[in-house]
Amino acid sequence: MVELEVSSLKKYFPVQKSFIERLLTRKKQFIRAVDGISFKIFNGQVFSLVGESGCGKTTTGRLVVRLEKPDEGKIVFEDKDITFAKEKELRPLRRKMQIIFQDPYASLNPRMRIGDTIAEPLIVHGIADKKEAKEEALKMLENVGLTPAHMFYKLLPHQLSGGQRQRVAIARAMILKPKFIVADEPVSMIDVSLRTSILKLIMKFKTLYNLSILFITHDLAVARLISDTIAVMYLGKIVEVASTEELIDNPMHPYTKALLSSVPSLFRRKREKVILKGEIANPINPPSGCRLHPRCPFAKSICSQEEPKLISYGNNHYVACHFPLLGKG
Repeated sequence: MVELEVSSLKKYFPVQKSFIERLLTRKKQFIRAVDGISFKIFNGQVFSLVGESGCGKTTTGRLVVRLEKPDEGKIVFEDKDITFAKEKELRPLRRKMQIIFQDPYASLNPRMRIGDTIAEPLIVHGIADKKEAKEEALKMLENVGLTPAHMFYKLLPHQLSGGQRQRVAIARAMILKPKFIVADEPVSMIDVSLRTSILKLIMKFKTLYNLSILFITHDLAVARLISDTIAVMYLGKIVEVASTEELIDNPMHPYTKALLSSVPSLFRRKREKVILKGEIANPINPPSGCRLHPRCPFAKSICSQEEPKLISYGNNHYVACHFPLLGKG
């Protein structure tokens, strides 16, 4: 069963200009954060979105839970079109759709006690009164490993470590027993020694609630550990999608190969490294044709002229590249 389906999703942000720049030119410019992407997340599946910073991963996550309003495309959650749904229509769905933000400190109210932060969603949605919500919050603190719960309940965010704050963020999202979670780089700001424990905690709730998860990360090694399917994103476009093992064992897009080349431990057999040239292009004026072609070591003339489509190469493996077999091995 499909939990979430996204079709041709787009989000452009207008570029903020100074007063002088607005006087000199009236032409509007936009950052093409998400530029026509499509994917499906099935019930109980972990779907990872992988790519460099600035490729549109976080914007995608915010769009699918409707923290941002899309410009074009379609978002269907549990067979309900929520693309342009109004806040009144979205309110009951918020219980089922939650997000874990990258920065736990920025996402927590610095003046609100930890326990109240976790209990608040139950009160807002009318699920429990204050006494019942406090009891549930104490249980959730135990579930995420913050013990003794009564002590942590009274603390403020600044009194916790980064790992503890992320556990609070997870507890706040899980207190409503959602069906779908966006986990936006949930371990990128956590000490390396604690990342495994945070991932295990997320997977514990996945099993407990049969969660579907959109997991956003720049790290293919992390994605491989927990994902059923991986989609690779570059400059607002999805360039490759496959099951985790298929993508790791048989990468076809040069960008995917370059990401894998930066994590040698993922290789089961020795392969030629793919090194990209230069830096990621400006999302305001992305390159014509394939957006990777200025950096791609396999680029040919057609790559700068014609944008490749996401095409199936069997085994539910989709690639947007004119020459997906070049450099294979």
